[in-house]
Amino acid sequence: MSSHTFYHDHPEMLLLQTEVISSQPGRVRLADSPFFPGGGGQMADRGILRWQHGELPVTGFEGSGRDQWIVLADPVADITGNVEAVVDPAFRQMMRELHTGTHILNALVFQNFDGALVTGVQMNEDGTARMDFDVPGADNDRLRSLEAPINDVLRQNLAVTDSYVGIEQAAKEHGLIRSRSVAPPPTPDGTIRIVEIRGLDRQACGGTHLAETGASRPIRILKIENKGRHNRRVRIGLA
Repeated sequence: MSSHTFYHDHPEMLLLQTEVISSQPGRVRLADSPFFPGGGGQMADRGILRWQHGELPVTGFEGSGRDQWIVLADPVADITGNVEAVVDPAFRQMMRELHTGTHILNALVFQNFDGALVTGVQMNEDGTARMDFDVPGADNDRLRSLEAPINDVLRQNLAVTDSYVGIEQAAKEHGLIRSRSVAPPPTPDGTIRIVEIRGLDRQACGGTHLAETGASRPIRILKIENKGRHNRRVRIGLA
């Protein structure tokens, strides 16, 4: 059995036949789950759970790992046996595009603004996202000019892969943990997941991403905002 999550090991599998291992009114625990539960600024997956006597929308997640509960839209009791867990493909695709886009933006800011770190990130259901960077005195026009390089990376169709390294190694490698305040939680085997955009960037992350940058729609920089003396907020959107 893998010590990593199902949605990391099998990101393209959006329909999973699995088994209920525990059930309470309105929520279940599954042997495996294809749902990304949210975190790191990425919204949780949407989807449905089907079983022998019906189906219900998934409305949330509680807990983590094998202790994670999948919360359903109604307090149905006695869901047992085999079920189908179905991820909403359009919403997952949008989140993958946005998350890949934020990595590209992150990489370009890190390279062009003296290793500037991320101070906040949030992806939204309307196809937009915002990233906050610690870039004191940054020229907002320079930040805005990154739109063309971002879309050039998309056109290059670079491979996006992941791997796992030990926590100590991750902490020692400069630029691998890119956020000023948080880092992805370690997996059960004590490693950190690293997402790499081939030839461009390598950083710790626990979200879902595209398999290649060319699968994304173009990205626009919508707005640059000053958030205090140090922070610049960059808002992007899928075109």
